[in-house]
Amino acid sequence: MALRGGALRLNLLDSSRHFHKFNSLVGVRRSSDKVSSDPATAGDHLIYTQEHFALKESLRKIIDQEINPHVDQWEAEGKFPAHKIFKILGNAGFLGVNKPVEYGGLGLDYSFSVAVSEELGNIRCGGIPMAIGVQTDMTTPALARFGSAELKKEFLLPSIMGDKVACLGVSEVGAGSDVSSIKTKAVRKGDEYVINGGKMWTTNGTQADWMCLLANTSDGPPHRNKSLICLPMNLPGVHIARKIDKLGMWSSDTAEVFFDDVHVPCKNIIGEEGMGFTYQMLQFQEERLWAVANILTTMDVVIQETIAYTKQRKIFKQPVLHHQSVHFRLAELQTEVELLRSLLHCATALYIKGNDVTKLASMAKLKGGRLAREGFPVNVDWWRG
Repeated sequence: MALRGGALRLNLLDSSRHFHKFNSLVGVRRSSDKVSSDPATAGDHLIYTQEHFALKESLRKIIDQEINPHVDQWEAEGKFPAHKIFKILGNAGFLGVNKPVEYGGLGLDYSFSVAVSEELGNIRCGGIPMAIGVQTDMTTPALARFGSAELKKEFLLPSIMGDKVACLGVSEVGAGSDVSSIKTKAVRKGDEYVINGGKMWTTNGTQADWMCLLANTSDGPPHRNKSLICLPMNLPGVHIARKIDKLGMWSSDTAEVFFDDVHVPCKNIIGEEGMGFTYQMLQFQEERLWAVANILTTMDVVIQETIAYTKQRKIFKQPVLHHQSVHFRLAELQTEVELLRSLLHCATALYIKGNDVTKLASMAKLKGGRLAREGFPVNVDWWRG
């Protein structure tokens, strides 16, 4: 959809519960203000306006002041204080950028969420941005779009405010990429569902207050027998089996979770029963776009830091950067990054106009993951700790 007019947007932002934090950090930019010294300023950017750059600037201050100074410690400890960090971000409006104003969001289009994701790539680890992305773009899109007003008040509002930490319960030991083959069941008994099963690789799992759970609610066809359910994590029968040790993303807690006769009210279902698989596939569109935006900044910084290092590191009596093969490789990588950025911004522009971008978002995530793995073999471990 088209961006709101300047006056309308400013009124909306100022009327938000927490946007005064944003104003106090950078001020709301008007059309005559100079926003950024970056070459890609609002005047020549494909999808970003001056408000996008002001939002990014505000977030960067929080990253530099509240997150990056503690990253090494949190990586060593294997966990970051999610409730503390999410409350800081929630107070500043960054956990509900494109969510409805009536539930604490800023009511902006999805291009602002992409801008936020890009800026989160400046956090000097991978685990914390991933945890934030789970909160903003993986557990709450379906709730915001299809959930009842009661559910939104109970789960969406406190998630946007940073008062509750959310996790996503989809993957299982035998059902990773093949979501349709999950085994967790939610059997209806009266006005409750009784849930049994388990979830694996659950980001935020040990700290989460609630889970957006995908479970089988009938024995019908696998693409039409699933529902999304808002599951409070403090209910009897919810067991955090273990915190999983990982090769990377150390500061993000990842859990294995079991459900043993967990009773949840039927009213906790998101949207229609049996539509969970479809809702989850729609959530994946935003998850994929978010992931690509986040890794782009990381790859940009890796290239710039590589240039800086190879300028001062000498071999054969000259800086490493002056060797032609190094120039070739850096030029190739920067070209790949820019092509990926163009694909992301194209998909985002189509998405905010209401188009289905499943194909483009999937292509972008495929290319982003492959480029990060093959083109930047040390990107996560070197740049992100």
